Order: sequence, then C-alpha cells, then structure tokens
Amino acid sequence: MTNPYMAPIPPAPRPPDIRPLRRRPRVWAGGTGLLIAGILIGTSGNGGDQQPVEAQAPPAATVTATVTATPRPAPTVTETVKAAAKPRPTVTVTRTTTARSAGTTGGSHDSTGTCSIVSNSGNCYSAGQFCRNSDHGATTTTAGGTAIRCAYSSNAWRWTYA
Repeated sequence: MTNPYMAPIPPAPRPPDIRPLRRRPRVWAGGTGLLIAGILIGTSGNGGDQQPVEAQAPPAATVTATVTATPRPAPTVTETVKAAAKPRPTVTVTRTTTARSAGTTGGSHDSTGTCSIVSNSGNCYSAGQFCRNSDHGATTTTAGGTAIRCAYSSNAWRWTYA
C-alpha cells in the first residue's frame, strides 16, 4: 500500500551537457551569425565616396609681455604695550579681641568673631565650602572665630581650617 501523505518522487533532472563547445553545432551557428551581422552593419555605414579631411592650422607667432610692479616698503609702526600686572589674592588677617569691662571678673566670653571675607549674600564662610576665584589663597574666620584658608584640595578650591 502507498503512503497517501507522501508526494510522488519527481523524475531525476537532466544532466548538463558535458560536451566541449567545439562539439556543439548550435553554438557554432549562433557565433557565425553574429559575426556576419557585425560585418554587414559595419560596412553599410561607411560610404565609399567620403574622403578624409586633413585639418592643419597655420603657425602663428605668440607675443608675451610681462610687467611686474614692485611695491615700495611702507614705514613700519611698532606699538609697545606694557602688560598689566595680574592681581593677586588679598590676604587679610583679622584678630578679634573682646574688651572686658572692669566690673566683670571673668566668667562669660563672647566667641563670635567678625568675618573679614563674606560670601556674595553677606554670610560668613565655613570650612568645606567652595571658594570664589578672587579668594584663592586668602585667610578669614568663620562665624565662630576659627581661622580658615582658601586652599586647593579634593580637585577644587575650598575653605579649610588653617
């Protein structure tokens, strides 16, 4: 019994012609036909009555005149500019002392100092904050009176304890 799900096997394909080109008569006939067609087309375009044209130009004399103008040198003006001195940071040292009154015998001490350098908003700096470019290398005090200095640390300019 045959399998109903199986398609019939197709016949084997024809093997290619293994004969060399010199043994194939159709190839020879086609090549010969193309050769003859090319010869006929090539000879029909050339009329036998056409004569070649030879063009010759008479020689001509060439005259070249060159004029070179040499400019005169102009006077040289030299201006000397003095470089302005680069401003350096101002170092301000502030010492705060509290005046004791004659009536007190010690006891209370006011530790609030005054800040010589303040931020743009008017507040005192504290250690760890960033410095302005104009404060590099400067020294001031915190709101508590501790001395701080603007130094380069941690890849940035910061206020550090002096």
